[in-house]
Amino acid sequence: MGFESIQLRGSPSGKIVQKAFVHPGLDADEIAIKITHSGLCYTDVHYSTTDMVLGHEGVGIVQSIGSSVSSVKPGDRVGWGYSNKTCQRCDPCLRGEDNFCADKQFFGEADFDVGSLETITVRKEQWLFKVPEGMSSEDAAPLMCGGSTVWTPLINHVKPYHRVGIVGIGGLGHLAIQFASKMGADVVVFSASESKRAEALQLGANEFYATKGVADYTTLGITKPIDRLIISSSAKVDLSLFYPFLSKQAMVIPLSVGGGDLTVPYGPTVLNGMQVSGSIIASRFMQIKALDFAARNGIHVVVEKFPMTLEGANAALEKLKEGKMRYRAVLFKD
Repeated sequence: MGFESIQLRGSPSGKIVQKAFVHPGLDADEIAIKITHSGLCYTDVHYSTTDMVLGHEGVGIVQSIGSSVSSVKPGDRVGWGYSNKTCQRCDPCLRGEDNFCADKQFFGEADFDVGSLETITVRKEQWLFKVPEGMSSEDAAPLMCGGSTVWTPLINHVKPYHRVGIVGIGGLGHLAIQFASKMGADVVVFSASESKRAEALQLGANEFYATKGVADYTTLGITKPIDRLIISSSAKVDLSLFYPFLSKQAMVIPLSVGGGDLTVPYGPTVLNGMQVSGSIIASRFMQIKALDFAARNGIHVVVEKFPMTLEGANAALEKLKEGKMRYRAVLFKD
């Protein structure tokens, strides 16, 4: 038995189009889900010219399960992100770092007929996560991608005694502030917009520095060195501006994805033992822990809501392209 779905897909024009599709019957490890919410992030803009179902921050209700599925049952609320399947045999998988699997099936790379902007989807059990009781689906959907993107490097590299600089208050930055603050870190925010000061402090920042028009960041009056610098801004950042007040052996962690080169001051990097560490979405273990931590600590996503219709999806996509979203887009079914 197949599952009929109305899908919102990319097209060569960059506009989202609507198509009918029938998912085949379930394999033993597959689950059919009625989608209720989907985040939309800038990755969807990148793939908007590709004929594929968009959306990779999904939340929905389990409708049917394959014969070997044991972790969920019909009626459960589940979410998912970038990944649908990993090999479980390569070195990263065996280390529990399955987000770096050599044969992963990631959004945009495989399964072009599976996404979160559709009425029904079919997913592998392996990368589905139960949404914690008490967490809204509006919060859960963006936490499947944006939330896990900031959670992983914070858990891997930040201690409660660290001063953590966060560059940019947006889709990633406003979540990084909350996670880092709830972890006990001393959070320092850098933003081009002075108007975001109050919001940054409300989210959990201890210090805020407006950088627009500032050519020398040593004039900002930063009180103490920063141990970890999280780059969550989509704009290219001149890291040399931050180096004078980074601590010895500080780490710079870029999160947003873009073209071009990342450059750092060569001498200070070597002499001060600096590190630059890339990071991608969470492993399955980390995703489960991120959801649990967010639910227990009252971490919430600032969202703009759009109906999960053709018109709503295109409106959300255009606002993302224009850089005017505050801060994550969530599409929802009535």
